[in-house]
Amino acid sequence: MRRRSPQSARDGARANDTADKAVTDLALRAAGGDRKALNDFIEATHSDVWRLLAHLADADRADDLTQETYLRALSGLPRFAARSSARTWILALARHTWVDSVRHDMARPRKSAEQWEDATELTTSPDTTGGQTWAELVDARAMLDDLAPDRREALILTQILGHTYAEAADICGVRVGTIRSRVARARADLLEASGRGSLRNDTEGTDSGPALHWGS
Repeated sequence: MRRRSPQSARDGARANDTADKAVTDLALRAAGGDRKALNDFIEATHSDVWRLLAHLADADRADDLTQETYLRALSGLPRFAARSSARTWILALARHTWVDSVRHDMARPRKSAEQWEDATELTTSPDTTGGQTWAELVDARAMLDDLAPDRREALILTQILGHTYAEAADICGVRVGTIRSRVARARADLLEASGRGSLRNDTEGTDSGPALHWGS
């Protein structure tokens, strides 16, 4: 894979900064009652919100959580003061929506074996699994789900969704060093879990589970 040149990286950063400023301007206009700006703000941020929630929760719940996020945004926009970018603000709101849903669901029973089997039948085609087997996807998802929530969200934000450590820190409301520490610990946890899976598979005489590779 070709590495991006320093100039290319700078150009990309400038483009992202320009896009964020445009989104923030839309949010400020929407806060003032501009309905077209509100629609444009939702359109500009919807995919980022959905992707974050799909990784934190799952794709099945992402639609409902995204809708709830924007319902909260409607009441929160009049108080938006652009202390951070509007994109960071809406992603932080999405994160809070997910956290609230986790708290709400903590007392509910986990999926039964029959429900997992039903899900398997619905989602095992190559088009929906990216070429991976269902077992591999469940393995990788289970390893992520087993991470401590703060480590999982830090890993997802920086290593899967591509946010900088500073952006992730703003979204989570913590220091950059805290995000770095959580990502490092999440990687260590995944390596340990992957090692346990490989040992178990070797003992059972089967192939080892999928390798997980995370960027820096």
